[in-house]
Parts: sequence; structure tokens; C-alpha cells
Amino acid sequence: MVSAALRPVETISPRHASRRMEPGRTEIELRDVSVSYAAGKEGVKTVLSKLNLKVAAGEFVVVLGETGCGKSTLLRLILGQEFPTAGAVEVDSKSVTCIDARCGYVPQKYSLFPDRTVLGNVMYGPENAKGRYLSRLRPSFFAFRRKLRAEAQAHLVRMGLRAQDMNKYPHQLSGGMQQRVAIAQALLMNPPVLLLDEAFSALDPSTRASLQEQLRQVWLESKPTVVFVTHNTSEALLLGTRLILLRRHSDGRAGETNLALDMQIPPSTLPLSMRARSVEFQELLEQVKELAYKSSSMNTDDADSPVDEVTPA
Repeated sequence: MVSAALRPVETISPRHASRRMEPGRTEIELRDVSVSYAAGKEGVKTVLSKLNLKVAAGEFVVVLGETGCGKSTLLRLILGQEFPTAGAVEVDSKSVTCIDARCGYVPQKYSLFPDRTVLGNVMYGPENAKGRYLSRLRPSFFAFRRKLRAEAQAHLVRMGLRAQDMNKYPHQLSGGMQQRVAIAQALLMNPPVLLLDEAFSALDPSTRASLQEQLRQVWLESKPTVVFVTHNTSEALLLGTRLILLRRHSDGRAGETNLALDMQIPPSTLPLSMRARSVEFQELLEQVKELAYKSSSMNTDDADSPVDEVTPA
């Protein structure tokens, strides 16, 4: 059987609730969600099958799984960029029917406007949400813009940019700096839900570690509901409060869910760098890697073994 730390759970009771949110409230819910595509001569390709998931307000959910298991599709469903073939997706108890302004989104590839400065990129969303061009001639808009500029600068400084960086254009920044701008851009909208799709995967190790610490600190202070997709098991266990492991859908499992594991991640007050070196963390890391392998399509010998019957090494 799975150890206590790895035992799958049906429901998650958040240990922390956002100060701005009702404790225990369900922020995101997927009910019997399936996503399939027409695949020409191959017939129909199923990406997600019978996925049931509740995410409480203020949780930090990390999603692991091999390529093709539906991790990014899950984010697009929550964002409203894609819709399920079957089932329902809700954010804040409201059906997701279009791209949802309640969700901030940080993609893997940088999504900055090349013709706008760093500061202009970060301010773009709130400025456009404020009103049409004629409304920008009013004195109230100039006051709003001054306040917005100060907030944007504060977010950029927090993400590690300097004052001289704010008037640069994206092509003048490194990849790591561009990703810092993209995160500041999402945070400025103060979204109740923050979605990150392998946001740190292209970064060098030191930049990645720095952004992990900063993201964790942002979450601890303001408690948005975070859904974070990653291929990095260590990163998942360091950042999250809950781990979702998806397996690739198989025609041999038609009608079964591809949710392989849903578990609480043991809490820790240690800095991420210290926690990563602890014996307890290394043991948990090896156990989760074992389970991820057991659930993967690479493991042909044990492909049909239920994950919760695996005894970790």
C-alpha cells in the first residue's frame, strides 16, 4: 500500500485560507470532464477522461505527468481557452464559457508585446480593462494610471527587475527576465486564480530557484488559488500543498479516469533550498518518482497496476 504521505485523498481541506476568500470554499471544480479530438484516420483521440477535481480557495495545486497526459489541456479548460467534450468546468461556482478574467495565466513561452516596454507590458491589461479611449481623457483615468504605474513598478521590483530595466523592450531582456515580467503581468491583475504552465522550465537552475522562492512567497502572502503544471517532480513537491498526478489515456482504459494520484504534500516551514536537501524530502521525492513511473506509458510491465497498490521503494 501507499505510505501515509502518499495515500490518495477524495477531498482536500485547505490548511490555509486566503484572507480575501471564504475558508473552505471550492474555487475550481471539474465534474466528469473528458476532452477528445478527431484524429483523422486514427479516429478519436482522448486526452482527458472522467476527470473529477475540486480545488479549494487558496490551495497551491501542482500537476505532474508525462507528455500527452493532459496537463496543459487542464489549464486551458480552467482558463476558458478550451472546452470539454463532456462534463462541466466551474470557477467560483460559475460555468467557464469564455476566457475567464478571474484567472491569471503564465505560459511556458513568454507572452510579451515586442513593441511595448517592460512597464508598458505589465500595465497593458489593467489599462485596457479600465475603459475605452475617450474615457482616458478624464482626470480620473490619469489618477488611475499613476496608481497603476506605481503598482506595476512595485511588482517588477519584487520580481527582481531594476528601475533601469523598466523602459527596456522584451528583446533586450534575458529569458529569465522576460519570465519575471510575465509573472508580474499576471500578478498585477490580482487574480483569485493563478495558472502557470511549465513557467520555469526554460530557465537556468539559479534563475529557476529564485523564481520558485518568489512565487512561493507571493502565494504565502496573498493566497491566490494556484494550479502549477510542471515536469519537475522536485519543483512540484517544493512548491505545492497538493499534488495531482495524471496518466496518459489508454484505449485499454476506456471510460476510466486518467487521474492517477491526488495527495496532500506534507507542509514545511524550511526555505526551499534547505527543504530540498532534507532526508524526508528526498524520501518523498523518490516515492513520487516511483509512482509517476508506475503510472506512465513507459512502464509496460505494470501499466495496468493501480497506483495506490504500489509499495514505494
